[in-house]
Amino acid sequence: MIEVKGVSKFYSQKKALDEVSLNIEAGRIFGLIGPNGAGKTTLIRILNQIIEPSAGQVLIGGILLNPLHVKAFGYLPEERGLYREMKVLDHLIFLASIRGLYHQDAQKAAKHWLEKFEIMPWSKKRIDSLSKGMAQKIQFIGSILHDPQVVILDEPLSGFDPLNIQLILNEIKAMKEGGKTIIFSTHNMNSVDEICDEVGLINHGKLVAHDKVSALKTQHKTGAFKVRYKGNQIAFANALWTGFELVSTEEIGDQWFQSVIRSRQGQTFNDVFSSLSPALELHLIEEQLPGMQDVFLKLVTDSTP
Repeated sequence: MIEVKGVSKFYSQKKALDEVSLNIEAGRIFGLIGPNGAGKTTLIRILNQIIEPSAGQVLIGGILLNPLHVKAFGYLPEERGLYREMKVLDHLIFLASIRGLYHQDAQKAAKHWLEKFEIMPWSKKRIDSLSKGMAQKIQFIGSILHDPQVVILDEPLSGFDPLNIQLILNEIKAMKEGGKTIIFSTHNMNSVDEICDEVGLINHGKLVAHDKVSALKTQHKTGAFKVRYKGNQIAFANALWTGFELVSTEEIGDQWFQSVIRSRQGQTFNDVFSSLSPALELHLIEEQLPGMQDVFLKLVTDSTP
């Protein structure tokens, strides 16, 4: 759906993006991640045609990115901006109209989303009377009510409480199920774990990782296993012998324990089972893959000069 080919962006002597190339498939949630100042927002602004690349090109469905693509994009910027004096419904109609919807269609779409988010009673309120979380909802609705095919969300969860975070995440999942392509830029790695199919990590203007979330977790696993068992702790320690390192143990019942162990020499699930099963009553062996938070930290550390 989206091909970014060798895109660079220069500001005077500073290189904000350095020959970034990536593909984003249609109907996927693509996580665009990286530390502050890495170049994520620059790439997002290029995709939205707010700025132009200094080099390289962007293709949408094989066609060079051009002004005709504007209506197919929805964009929630990190720097929120609503006209404080406008009323909620009027503001949503305005946002939809600048994306190409006729007034009647814009009004219908706005009312649909206000009802869906159960905030229709606020439709006549001025923006400046809204709480921060309510204004965030209006901004989110404004980015999607024209039914775009590509939705770019820059820190969409900022300012929301846990209930509203889940509401927004559920809507993002529903958009994916509806065939939309979503670019999801965030520092919240738990949400990346929950909804992203693939991620691209940018650091110092360079793309340092681009893969499926599951593949990145597998590539950076540490050999840790969670084991739940019944038996004597001495027998457990003896069974581990020198092949494994004990990371932690907690008692979860009468003679029942849960431990995290780490292999010393790349032992597998079968090795764990073979070592422990003769001495203990095993209930669970589960390989512990790292979360995206751990993967993020490692990738950024490794790619920082």
